Amino acid sequence: MKVSFEVSRVTPGKTGEIYPAACSTRTVLDHVTSKWGVLVLLALTEGTLRWGELRRVIEGISEKMLASTLRTLERDGFVARESFPEVPPRVEYRLTERGRQLSERLLPLMDWIADNADDIVAPSR
Repeated sequence: MKVSFEVSRVTPGKTGEIYPAACSTRTVLDHVTSKWGVLVLLALTEGTLRWGELRRVIEGISEKMLASTLRTLERDGFVARESFPEVPPRVEYRLTERGRQLSERLLPLMDWIADNADDIVAPSR
């Protein structure tokens, strides 16, 4: 006799059959998976970086977008900012423990994207 059963998986951010608009997971998903958010998090997996280093590493990001992205990621607890009272002023950014945990999960996704990006964006043959 064969016994079958269905394993029910709860999908994060989903209530019943709906992904509610007011769910906090949407806010965090927006912050974390924005183009610049992902790139800032990945850049900081290499270690602590200063503002100018981040600008050089993340080609194409404007000062305004870098500032906004860093503020958001800092507010969410993914990035820590440390300011040093020096002349000229020095500010460093690093991942927090929460940021490191998130980056560990982002890296496999980025590996998959790197492995498949050329085929995905290539014109249809």
